Amino acid sequence: MKYLKILRFSVGLLRPRRLIKTLLFSSVFLIFSISSYALNDKNKFIMNETKIETATLGAGCFWCVEAIFQRVNGVETVVSGYSGGKISNPTYREVCSGLTGHAEVIQVKFNPDVVSYAQILEIFFKTHNPTMLNRQGADIGTQYRSAIFYHSDEQKRVAEDIMAMLTKERVWNDPIVTEITEFSAFYVAEDYHKDYFLNNKRQPYCQMVIIPKLEKLEKVFGKFLKN
Repeated sequence: MKYLKILRFSVGLLRPRRLIKTLLFSSVFLIFSISSYALNDKNKFIMNETKIETATLGAGCFWCVEAIFQRVNGVETVVSGYSGGKISNPTYREVCSGLTGHAEVIQVKFNPDVVSYAQILEIFFKTHNPTMLNRQGADIGTQYRSAIFYHSDEQKRVAEDIMAMLTKERVWNDPIVTEITEFSAFYVAEDYHKDYFLNNKRQPYCQMVIIPKLEKLEKVFGKFLKN
């Protein structure tokens, strides 16, 4: 008798009208579920995207600047490249000639809930010499200039305010020559520049130039650094 009831129930489900209603209800429910999931997933993606901001900075050789900002808490990615020049897709050799007008820069993606743009610029200003025109140490040329390429009016305002404050406080004896320019384009540097310090720690330049900068970073900005 039990099996007969099950059989009757199964046959009932197969009746055309009831089957159509069942399939229709199932389809609507499935579409609604997928749409809701997709909408929630999209909202999560949008929220994550809006949290991430971009800073483009030049402070001498990008090997140094990359190594510094890779250690900053709240920084998601650091990419070396070129900005502020006259041609598209320049090569490292072309930029080093000084003829293209590009600066060696790093492009930083960071979470402002963890590290603010003002804090990014504080680290930027205090880990290189912004009073040196077109050079940092032994690296000489316009490609090594101190530069901030702002991505919004707010970034411009913050950069100008911080530079004015540092000038007023006379942190350096000489005037700050950092250029503040609207961002226009960023060209990723060749692959061998990626993670240069991490991959070449024994190289003389890394030993003599980058390591002292990182030691200063740890001493002055220890609270900003990743564990």
